[in-house]
Amino acid sequence: MIFLEGGDYTGVVVLVLAIMLLPSIILGVIGAIFYANEKKKIAKILFIIAVVYVIVSLGICGSMM
Repeated sequence: MIFLEGGDYTGVVVLVLAIMLLPSIILGVIGAIFYANEKKKIAKILFIIAVVYVIVSLGICGSMM
């Protein structure tokens, strides 16, 4: 039996892309909500964390893909 044969890997690619992008999108949306509620310092921190997460995740997960 050969278990190493590949099949359809679209689900794995979608999962990796979701891990790469969804947390930063969620942080950006939360930051936009705080920005609209005049809490600009918290919003700025969340935007910075979201950008750093995207850069790191594209570097690490992107190299795995």
